[in-house]
Amino acid sequence: MASALSPLPVNEASPLALYVHWPFCVSKCPYCDFNSHVRSSIDQQAWRDALLADLAYEAALLPGRSLGSIFFGGGTPSLMDPATVAAVIEAAQRHWPATSDLEITLEANPSSVEAANFADLAAAGVNRVSLGLQSLDDDALRFLGRAHDTKEALAALDTAQRHFGRVSIDLIYALPGQTADQWQAMLTRALGFGTGHLSLYQLTIEPGTKFAALHAAGRFTPLDEDSAAGLFELTAEMTDAASRPAYEISNHAVPGQESRHNLTYWRYGDYAGIGPGAHGRRNGLRTVRHKKPENFLAALARNGHGMVEEEPLSSEESAHEALVMGLRLAEGIDPAALQRRFGRPLIDAAAAFRLAQLRLLDQSPERLRVTPAGRLVLDRILAEVAA
Repeated sequence: MASALSPLPVNEASPLALYVHWPFCVSKCPYCDFNSHVRSSIDQQAWRDALLADLAYEAALLPGRSLGSIFFGGGTPSLMDPATVAAVIEAAQRHWPATSDLEITLEANPSSVEAANFADLAAAGVNRVSLGLQSLDDDALRFLGRAHDTKEALAALDTAQRHFGRVSIDLIYALPGQTADQWQAMLTRALGFGTGHLSLYQLTIEPGTKFAALHAAGRFTPLDEDSAAGLFELTAEMTDAASRPAYEISNHAVPGQESRHNLTYWRYGDYAGIGPGAHGRRNGLRTVRHKKPENFLAALARNGHGMVEEEPLSSEESAHEALVMGLRLAEGIDPAALQRRFGRPLIDAAAAFRLAQLRLLDQSPERLRVTPAGRLVLDRILAEVAA
């Protein structure tokens, strides 16, 4: 089912997205390969100053743009002092004029400590929260290394729905031994919460994580591929029926409640990334900040920014990334428009025709989309269809 959104033309006139990375967590989850760090103490004032300095550097290189979204990711951004969040939001809008519908998202864990900050975060300007419930089963939460239980998660969700205009929830499924009946019951319950957006991710074993070590040692058996595929199809059926279709392969929303920030990524727009480990895409350049918090601060003091890498993107790289990102979306891509943008074809026409005959792609003169059946083998499609 396609999204109700119309594809946006992406160019320098399109609103900019700002990503702000907060690298700190209370503990490291065994499935997580994000840039997150556990520290005994955090100097909030020092980090406020650092983020504002990194933001000012990036803003000076992106003059004349408008700001369409801000996303505080992590790590655990709900551990940020609300005054730091407010300062970054105020500074961002000082650097760039904001669109009238500026979307400001903050990722949050559903602990009672963090939920106590929700009112202050809303007052700071956050208007959308992404709440990492991850499961509605206490045994599963313990397996996933989460610090909260279901009761605490539901209390935090209630608090979030009272304070923020838009709420998204994250759930992880396809856990070892999980059955279709178990996932159906959990997803039915989650859909009943009334949130306009759900991010539903299958558990994957990422290199360098605790789960990867356990798997290598034979102490961890992932759900088999056929069962995981069945849960993926069940998820699509249930979210479609609940008027929260998949607009991206793992993201489901009431039409109009899609994450505008993430759509900037998937539609291959420009975004500024600040904070430790943050990536950005700025006027044909890939930018990467130092990952380790201490290295980021040292680079900032030395150079006035936390950058570790700033490299031009070739037309080949850009075209490939735009293809890979765009075909994750239900709306698909406009191959002709992207070919004009990057000066090279993105699509192997013969492969696209063959995959369309197999009903894995939906092809028209203006659009190329992956079908629901094709989403099950998206990696294979991308490998075959890229020019």
